[in-house]
Amino acid sequence: MATRTRVPALGAEGWFTPDSDEPTLIGQRCLECGTYVFPRANLGCPNPACSGVDLEEAPLSRRGKIWSYTDARYQPPSPYVVPSEEHVPFAIAAVELADEGLVVMGQVVPGVSVDDLSVGQEVELVVDVLFSDDDTDHLIWKWKPVAAGGGEA
Repeated sequence: MATRTRVPALGAEGWFTPDSDEPTLIGQRCLECGTYVFPRANLGCPNPACSGVDLEEAPLSRRGKIWSYTDARYQPPSPYVVPSEEHVPFAIAAVELADEGLVVMGQVVPGVSVDDLSVGQEVELVVDVLFSDDDTDHLIWKWKPVAAGGGEA
């Protein structure tokens, strides 16, 4: 069997570590005030109270709590690629990262619907296939609920 190439989905290159056992989002931190940003900022610190322009790359928390959630009942517009013959609804969560206080949107892993989610629920970052073509899997980060005991759900 041929090995499939795994690459970040178009537009998400450099936003996360795609092939790590413990994937992380890659953000930035302002050297002047410590504000975190995701995705990367091109014009300096996003904090309106800070005039800092120097940002350093910073791995972000892998866990956070659901701040809000919804589902994509309708197929998103292009450039979204439908991964199968027809659109299958999926859950989307806005997650407040544990240490940085940032809220990051992302799909929830397949098999988890809005009925399985709640505000304040702990989730963990995973990497999953967004869609496949020919011999390439296009990857994106997703959120996966964490069991109450701290293990995976």
